[in-house]
Amino acid sequence: MRFTHVCLESIAVAMPDEVLTSNEIEERLRPLYERLKLPAGRLELMTGIRERRLWPEGWRPSDASAAAGRAVLAESNLRAADVELFIHAAVSRDMLEPATASFAHRKIGLPATTQIFDVSNACLGFLNALCVAAAMIESGQIRCAMVVAGENGRPLVEQTLRTLLEQPLSRNEIKPFFANLTIGSGAVAAMVCHRDLVRGPAHRLLGGVAGAATEHSELCQGDSHGADALAMQTDAEQLLVAGVALAKNTWTRFAAEQGSDFDRFICHQVGRTHRRALYDALGLDLAKDFSTFETLGNTGSVALPATLSAAVGAGAVREGDRVGLLGIGSGLNCLMLALEW
Repeated sequence: MRFTHVCLESIAVAMPDEVLTSNEIEERLRPLYERLKLPAGRLELMTGIRERRLWPEGWRPSDASAAAGRAVLAESNLRAADVELFIHAAVSRDMLEPATASFAHRKIGLPATTQIFDVSNACLGFLNALCVAAAMIESGQIRCAMVVAGENGRPLVEQTLRTLLEQPLSRNEIKPFFANLTIGSGAVAAMVCHRDLVRGPAHRLLGGVAGAATEHSELCQGDSHGADALAMQTDAEQLLVAGVALAKNTWTRFAAEQGSDFDRFICHQVGRTHRRALYDALGLDLAKDFSTFETLGNTGSVALPATLSAAVGAGAVREGDRVGLLGIGSGLNCLMLALEW
């Protein structure tokens, strides 16, 4: 993929107020820890995640996406009336039908002429949606799009805690549930447009490459659990090995197309072990990384773009920087994009 006229005009996040620390999770799991003689502090020690955030009870993914959508409009020089395409690109959704984009579109107040739909691809959804919007802009079908993602991790975290406390699981049997405890909530939105609409610095989306290793699609699987809960099981060790291998193959093609000279890398936020394994395998300088998993956990499709927003806000990404967006999601799928900020 190569883009000539596509810009990320603005990006903004919306984050919950409620903080859930790893220590608080382990305190709730005290009966399990005592029964299996597990050492306290292992959750943060193994992942590097100190805390994550959760939306209030009853909060919908469309509420989160709408909050981020309103935030990005407040920062953008573009108006709601300019939005011709609206994509909700999160793992979380309000319901199976209609598209969660329908609810978020109404809550933001976007025009009736906007084309709307959902894009779902595990933690890669937001980057996939950027590519869809970019292709439509590049081809001349539209000139402005809004991409949003609102992830609600509370149903998964709460159901996982219930499962771990109610079922007589062994040390080996709790392993597939461990990754669930790293999940957090959040929302992000971006205005994507033709460079002719940009006033000020043009943050150009240059292009990228995709890769798939769907023989590993069973390593991480999640689904609904009753009316208001979610369940997920992950073979974290094998997912790490397979994910890094896919990323390495994708990086080879990405570097050949976009070059390997980047000022900053923004990766999907999983945890400390995954970050180290990825950078070692790709031969990248860890000093060029910017992370948020320590305080946000893994926020699914929100994780990478929200981290980009945080890096910009912290001055870690400056005007003119070349930024590599290194995304990966269960399936397995990988998408790497080059951004000139």
